[in-house]
Amino acid sequence: MLSSETLKLDAAAAVAEIEKAIREQVLSTLRRRGAVVGVSGGIDSSVVAALCVRALGPGRVLALLMPERDSGDAGLALGRTLGAHLGVETLVEDIGPILAAADCYERQAAAIRLVFPEYGEGYRCKVALPPVMDAERMNVTQLIIETPSGERKSARLPLQAYLALIAATNFKQRTRTMMAYHHADRLHYAVAGTPNLLEYDQGFFVKQGDGAADFKPIAHLYKTQVYQLAEFLGVPQEIRSQQPTTATFSLPQSQEEFYFGLPYGPMDLCLYGRSHDLPAAEVAAAIGSTAAQVERVYRDIDQKRRTTRPLHLGPLLVRPLGGIHD
Repeated sequence: MLSSETLKLDAAAAVAEIEKAIREQVLSTLRRRGAVVGVSGGIDSSVVAALCVRALGPGRVLALLMPERDSGDAGLALGRTLGAHLGVETLVEDIGPILAAADCYERQAAAIRLVFPEYGEGYRCKVALPPVMDAERMNVTQLIIETPSGERKSARLPLQAYLALIAATNFKQRTRTMMAYHHADRLHYAVAGTPNLLEYDQGFFVKQGDGAADFKPIAHLYKTQVYQLAEFLGVPQEIRSQQPTTATFSLPQSQEEFYFGLPYGPMDLCLYGRSHDLPAAEVAAAIGSTAAQVERVYRDIDQKRRTTRPLHLGPLLVRPLGGIHD
């Protein structure tokens, strides 16, 4: 029967497998000297950095911290803690001026003003979806703003405003990737991607942003398994105890609230169940819900797989080009 033990790893064996893959991919396949890891202070990037250090050595790993106006100070502090713990070079690149020059923040504000015309200096914002198991749930994104006095308001985010807001916000992930590749080119390193299986499968990334990397060493691991590796690898407790966040909007926001609609523990088991064709009732027993609720999660998983499939595609060609990297 499905249970939390289903996703239990042999951490030592999993780490050994990933270390071997990183060495082969970076040094042999990609022919690079080391790895650049964009470190956010979160669990995924911390585990990837730790794995790269074990595979390549601390002298061949650059931990790149890329804060901006809305990312907050906590992630920067945790990233520095990780860099010191791993003994790697840690470099801070404030991407805020680049984003401001591209009018990222003003484009965000203009999109928000389509819903809340008063939005301006001193306001904060985030977007949210209702819980995926909610029987009355409509898959409609809510825009939440906070006034300078602390009052919160929310409203349905129409499609035009939603697309404009996400398009502006995606400058952040794409700027970070641009910066990571700058340093990778400078050092003759490869860029490490940090998505876990839940994010990779469900399209929780920006194409040519955090979705772009030379290798993705934890994309086969469920989020709960990433936490298991973090403990095995000795990632600092203050990082392991953090709630997964987006660090994208000015108001604090969890990944559950922004995208998945469910905490990562039960979400992992639902994804496992859907991928292994398990009956909804079996998953429901494992996570303490009803079969009808799991069926709603299954439908949401399927929908996200369909709608985000283009994010996984490379450039499309008219016909195959024979002789090129066959």
